[in-house]
Amino acid sequence: MIFHHSFSSRGALCAGVATAALIAGGTAQAQDAAQEAAEVDEIVVTASPIVGSQRAALRQQRNADNLINVIAADTVGQFPDQNSAAALARLPAVAVQRDQGQERYLQVRGGPNRWTSVSIDGVNIIGVDEGGEGRAFRFDAVPAVILSALEVNKSLTPDLPAEAVLARVNLNTFSPFQQRGFHAFADLGYGEMKLGGGAQEQAAARASWSGDRFGIVAAASHYEREQTTDNREFDYDTAGLPTQFDFRSYQVTRSSDAAMLGLAFRPAEGHKLFFNSLYSDFNDEEKRNQYVFLLGGARRTLSRTSESGDLVGVGVRGMFNRGEYENSNWINTLGGDHRIGGWDVDWRINYTETENTTFLPIVLQNQTSNTDRVSLTYDAKDRNFPILNLYDTVVDGAGVLQRGTARTSLNQGAFGMNLLLPIVGKIETESWVYKLDGRRSFFLAGRDVELSAGLSYDSRSIKGSSLVQGSLINVTSAIKAADYVTDDLWDSRFPRGFDVRKVDNDRMRDDIDRVLAAAAFDRQAIVKPTDRYDIDEDVIAGYAMAKFRLGLAQIVAGLRIEQASQDIAGFVDTTPATGGDRVYSSLTASQDDTSVFPSINAKFDLTDDIVLRLSAQTGISRPSFAVVRTSASIDDTNTTVKAGNPWLEPERTWGGDASLEWYLPGAGLASVSGFYRNVENVLFNSTTKVRDNRYNAPGIDRSNYDYVTTLNGGEGKLYGLEVSYQQQFVFLPGAWEGLGFQGNLAMLAGDFEAPGGRTVDFPGVSDTIANASLFYEKYGISARVSWQWRSDWIDTLDFGGWGDQTRAAYESVDVSLRYAINDRVSLYLDANNLTDEQYIAFEGDKDHPTEVEQIGRRMMAGLRLRF
Repeated sequence: MIFHHSFSSRGALCAGVATAALIAGGTAQAQDAAQEAAEVDEIVVTASPIVGSQRAALRQQRNADNLINVIAADTVGQFPDQNSAAALARLPAVAVQRDQGQERYLQVRGGPNRWTSVSIDGVNIIGVDEGGEGRAFRFDAVPAVILSALEVNKSLTPDLPAEAVLARVNLNTFSPFQQRGFHAFADLGYGEMKLGGGAQEQAAARASWSGDRFGIVAAASHYEREQTTDNREFDYDTAGLPTQFDFRSYQVTRSSDAAMLGLAFRPAEGHKLFFNSLYSDFNDEEKRNQYVFLLGGARRTLSRTSESGDLVGVGVRGMFNRGEYENSNWINTLGGDHRIGGWDVDWRINYTETENTTFLPIVLQNQTSNTDRVSLTYDAKDRNFPILNLYDTVVDGAGVLQRGTARTSLNQGAFGMNLLLPIVGKIETESWVYKLDGRRSFFLAGRDVELSAGLSYDSRSIKGSSLVQGSLINVTSAIKAADYVTDDLWDSRFPRGFDVRKVDNDRMRDDIDRVLAAAAFDRQAIVKPTDRYDIDEDVIAGYAMAKFRLGLAQIVAGLRIEQASQDIAGFVDTTPATGGDRVYSSLTASQDDTSVFPSINAKFDLTDDIVLRLSAQTGISRPSFAVVRTSASIDDTNTTVKAGNPWLEPERTWGGDASLEWYLPGAGLASVSGFYRNVENVLFNSTTKVRDNRYNAPGIDRSNYDYVTTLNGGEGKLYGLEVSYQQQFVFLPGAWEGLGFQGNLAMLAGDFEAPGGRTVDFPGVSDTIANASLFYEKYGISARVSWQWRSDWIDTLDFGGWGDQTRAAYESVDVSLRYAINDRVSLYLDANNLTDEQYIAFEGDKDHPTEVEQIGRRMMAGLRLRF
């Protein structure tokens, strides 16, 4: 067992905040600060949804004990956001990671997505991505329309899990008691994806009823879009010259479905019981058309530079599939809130299942003849869009390959071999959470003190495998390349210099399924024992804290203790050097860690409208599940072991926050805040040596093999400044008072000590993130123009290649129009990505792009009903 109790710098930081609070309490005269608004269940829907919901969110933010940003339900409805990540990205210092243009993961304050934890209705939810490589929660699986509010806690109080290094996001679903009596809501929308002309549709319905003692709410939602993704990818040699031009077109159908049921019962005054069940499912059906020009393997290279080239006999590889990705969450919570003998007691029991599956049956088309290859010249003065001029390849009288007749299109039938590469992955998690919290006010030392304490137990089970590639299957006799080429050209706005026609992925997949069925193919059979892992994780936590006032200051201070244990099981290949049947041996590991996390939050009510906040906190980020697996992939030919590292230390952090908030008329706020986080044991991917006998087999010593794994590094730091302003201009005359503005700017920086003494920026840190929105709300009209921008950020560190993988800056401009015909019926029009943004990644510098992608603009119009 490891027991951590370092209070040196961390304790000094907490003590500094406490000292500031005590000085304020000792020098300031006691005053009657504005009392916190009484908690009410019922939400009143006003004719000013933007301002009304902003006002509710700011009231919660103003009264909070810690630094928090809130988006209320109706605010979500005023933005053209299909999932919760898109909605949260409009808050200060919150950025998103996208997959084919769609928001998926959150990066708060520039940190890795693993440093943001997630809860639903206050209960911890673990995230698992494809292959289990990260703990990050996938927000594209939770539609925004089923939520009542979204909260980002940027400073922690002891009652919040310490796993939130930079933020804890809480997604609140609708409660039956939010609106008294019967209420119903419906949303129906339809639109178009401009690139490719695919449909975009959404539908949602919610109905609730509540009386004095009983309430029920049910909701369901569906969102789907048929998207074309235009994609280019590139690869380079050690001299920085292009070795591959990769042209791709994806036809993607993505859908999110969710259903929710909530029951609530008040058996007596001061008592409430409830049960919530939420199911969400995200499906991604991907149809791939891909042709890769292998410049580095040309039969004759007449010239090849960064800007131009002339090559003869260039191989082309085709890749096609209709693959499926699915992520589902089933979240069930039973709870109660009670007033017992002066104590407020809350309890929760939660059961959650998640499943993440992947199946990609990829057909690889390969050329078998030199004359099937193309000859080409290329012009890459615009590095993002190289122009290729294609020619046939012929053999002259001397048997030398030469450039032949010019072609206007790629010969998509010139592939003599077709191979099937099945890729599968499956991760299943099951977790139970038990929570008990209590609060009571006492009169101690001449002042009112609210004491809080609680216990929680999280038990998690994670079973699955990393993404696994099966053996290649020769399907040349059953699948002919030319049979699936259609007459339809690719939907593309990127220049190429030649035409390409769509391949019928659906018909090809039907034939693949018949081939696999005839061979009695089992997806899970290709997953070897060395690919699998099984992890049980338990976290037991307890906390105690006190809230009290000292003059202008409200102090919330306390301690949290977390005891975490992991039991990790996997397999390694221990087949003897003499050969024979494969032998797999079990390899297990256990981790046990107890840590103490002090924190303090001080809120100073300088005036009725101005609030100063200071806080200090400690936190932890535990490694993701696949990263600590004991199973290993061993290559005896290349003397390499690729494996997890079950002996990793968690990343430990300490830091502080400071903010000044000025609450303005017109649901307004002007604020500035800063933060600092120090990080120890920073995780990074590396190659080292095994150095022990854990992977040895009879007759095979692997102790000196290269070990590709994740290691702990040195210290790092992350810091930044956030500025925010929002207000409706109610001081303007007449119709002009409907104008308003929302905007925020975050300036961030951070780095850590990498191998070899190199100091590198944290992946995910954009030095600038900006949001701005101009809105008008009056006479039943609610209109908004929104702009988002984030600067370049490192995606993946590269310690031996051409340079770090970096995502280029991008922006987004969206427009939302709402018109209320009456109190029950409204119309809306949403337009997204009006800048028709290109998403660009590069390696080292912008002269070496690795990916250029575009999904196009999208529009949706619809109808909303309230009863």
